[in-house]
Amino acid sequence: MDSTRPAQPPSRSARLRAMLAAPEISFLMEAHNGLSARIAQHAGFPGIWASGFAISTALGVRDSNELSTKELLDTVAFMVDATTVPIVVDGDTGYGNFNNARRLVRQLGRLGVSAVCLEDKLFPKTNSFLGTGQPLADEREFCGKIRACKDSQLDAEFCVVARVEALVSGRGLTEALHRAESYRRAGADAVFIHSKQQDGREVLDFAREWAGRCPLVITPTTYHGVGVDAFERAGVAMLIWANQNMRAAVLAMRQVCQSIAANRGLTAVEPALVSVQEVFDFLDYDELDAATLRYSSWHGDETTAGAGP
Repeated sequence: MDSTRPAQPPSRSARLRAMLAAPEISFLMEAHNGLSARIAQHAGFPGIWASGFAISTALGVRDSNELSTKELLDTVAFMVDATTVPIVVDGDTGYGNFNNARRLVRQLGRLGVSAVCLEDKLFPKTNSFLGTGQPLADEREFCGKIRACKDSQLDAEFCVVARVEALVSGRGLTEALHRAESYRRAGADAVFIHSKQQDGREVLDFAREWAGRCPLVITPTTYHGVGVDAFERAGVAMLIWANQNMRAAVLAMRQVCQSIAANRGLTAVEPALVSVQEVFDFLDYDELDAATLRYSSWHGDETTAGAGP
């Protein structure tokens, strides 16, 4: 090995794995397209959650597997291009059986995604916050799906996160722990325990019993009133803010549209909007201008072939 060559920085997947293993809690921010992913990174988040709910909503469909695998992959490709931080993709149930799931993992790997999260419900899935008693997948079938995904990943650092829905489905703590342990043994790199109770007690009880057997991931959408410190003390490795960007976008767009329609003009809303120039600056239009000057009239003798800009 050439000792004079500078060391390569850790890959996105390696950085995500390090976040899961770190003693302090890490945060992922939801994004649903290239712009929201870029905004999340710019705000300082070390990783991004490509939310199935948020991507579905952005495309005007319901979070019930109305979003196709291709539509998911197309959106995630823009998010990867727009950022440099690790991206964890919400893979729902894997869009079918083990074969669909392992194909999804290979496709995500080719895009440069760092991890996929799969939930132990039946395909087509239903959003966890709708109704009660949602049917769960057979435990052994889901373990086989996890194993197939681990056997198919293209990057050794890629992570498969197993999302346990037993608490959401009213099955209780005992079954949630049993399923989580089965998934860990099947090869899951982390366990995502989901709950829709507002006091966070289910999650804290699970974390105490889980006792750090592998990294634990949560999303406090309904129990957001519980302080982050409580989850960090309980040993939670990663916390996902799972839908706030999308919900903020819906509110802002609704208010702007209603104001313009009611006032027949922009006077009331224009002061609250970012300028077009800010958008140009944020998306680095200056780089395109410089590249246009460099490449639109290439003479071939300005530098050696293959040299960087």
